[in-house]
Amino acid sequence: MANETSASFFSIAGPEIISKYYGESEQQLREIFEDASDESPSIIFIDELDSIAPKREDVTGEVERRVVAQLLTMMDGLETRGQVIVIGATNRVDSVDPALRRPGRFDREIEIGVPDEVGRKEILQIHTRGMPLSDDVALDTLADGTHGFVGADIESLTKEAAMKALRRYLPEIDLDEEDIPPSLIDRMIVKRDDFQGALGEVEPSAMREVLVELPKITWDDVGGLESAQQQVEEAVEWPLSQPGRFGRMGIEPPKGVLLYGPPGTGKTLMAKAVANETNANFISVKGPQLLSKWVGESEKAIRETFRKARQVSPTVIFFDELDSLAPSRGQDMGNNVSERMVNQLLTELDGLEEMGDVMVIGATNRPDMIDPALLRSGRFDRLVMVGEPSVGGREQILKIHTRDSPLAPDVSLREVAEITDGYVGSDLESIGREAAMEALREDNEADEVEMRHFRRAMEAVRPTITDDLMSYYEQVEEEFKGGARDQITGSGRIGFQ
Repeated sequence: MANETSASFFSIAGPEIISKYYGESEQQLREIFEDASDESPSIIFIDELDSIAPKREDVTGEVERRVVAQLLTMMDGLETRGQVIVIGATNRVDSVDPALRRPGRFDREIEIGVPDEVGRKEILQIHTRGMPLSDDVALDTLADGTHGFVGADIESLTKEAAMKALRRYLPEIDLDEEDIPPSLIDRMIVKRDDFQGALGEVEPSAMREVLVELPKITWDDVGGLESAQQQVEEAVEWPLSQPGRFGRMGIEPPKGVLLYGPPGTGKTLMAKAVANETNANFISVKGPQLLSKWVGESEKAIRETFRKARQVSPTVIFFDELDSLAPSRGQDMGNNVSERMVNQLLTELDGLEEMGDVMVIGATNRPDMIDPALLRSGRFDRLVMVGEPSVGGREQILKIHTRDSPLAPDVSLREVAEITDGYVGSDLESIGREAAMEALREDNEADEVEMRHFRRAMEAVRPTITDDLMSYYEQVEEEFKGGARDQITGSGRIGFQ
């Protein structure tokens, strides 16, 4: 900016101003403002403003309070100093003393947020304009796949990709020679694979605290849940990948999806798959992790989670074990932490602040314990039952979990599926693993799994689904379909068998 305006430029690194000697910090600040006034037009840039001008009621040191007071005095006197502009920079704007954040001092507050897809492409163009790129490098695709990346991350990404390309040509370079042969330089290019490798090593700064590295799970890894999968795709994938569909029909997409059903049916697996399929940022929140003994910390954790999600949208927030995070209010006999967390969650889901491209997925096997206020339209709009797989579904799940196992010709997965009534996805995965273990127990040199091994495995693995458990979930599903959600979570709670 100083170059563009031909103004004198004075830079202040916040912590450098602070001195242990009485009055020295204020003197340095006065001298900088006086020099800027003498050489006007001038720009004074204060980096890390929060370090020299924190909230005075929050600091215990006297130096910081005096520096804030001195800064206020100098900025109020700017009218008599001529053309002197003060620019402050901070990544903790709420920590800056509020007296500075008013007209006449810092008149304007400009948020430099996480760039969107168009911004990321422009930054990529800047950092690759002198880079020899191969024809298979598409900056549009890179910009689409770098959600949450800020400018410094993208710069690091391009440098890392260039280093990977250089390592590829390193064997051809004679390190004893001072110069690289021009013929080799002409052949050096950065390929798509170099950028893909760099993407695995550079984390987005805006997501560093909450980023979850997901296994590469796709819908091909999810079997026997066609109906639930269809509902989740409509509620989560469509709004993020094809938002025009909803705009064309004049409707708002759902805000949240609640996956409920017996343990082991694949609720968490579906959340992982949809996060990978949508190419969105994924924040996983395990309910009990947010609970804190300090007043206000649990609610703050929820606020920060949603704030981060909005910054780096499109984002999928996954609340596992939602019943532990948002139980029915009015039952907490302790310090009311759960009630405050439910209130905070309700505020985030449909409060004044727009959700944007943020989708919330919850998972629970105890829908009767969740506060009924969360289960109304506008919060968790779509309630998806992830239940017991059918015979065909069980066969499909068995094929997924045994696709890398050497099966003998006598193995019939259809037969296994037909005699595993009551088994869910995790049970069937255990059967495939236990069958392979049976083969190894029988012969350390075994190179295939036979049908008899599967029969023994079925004797060792107990089915999750019982008649009482299934009748409970069927009743819950029927009540949800009927719209009587308060009957599930209210005073007429269905007993959990």
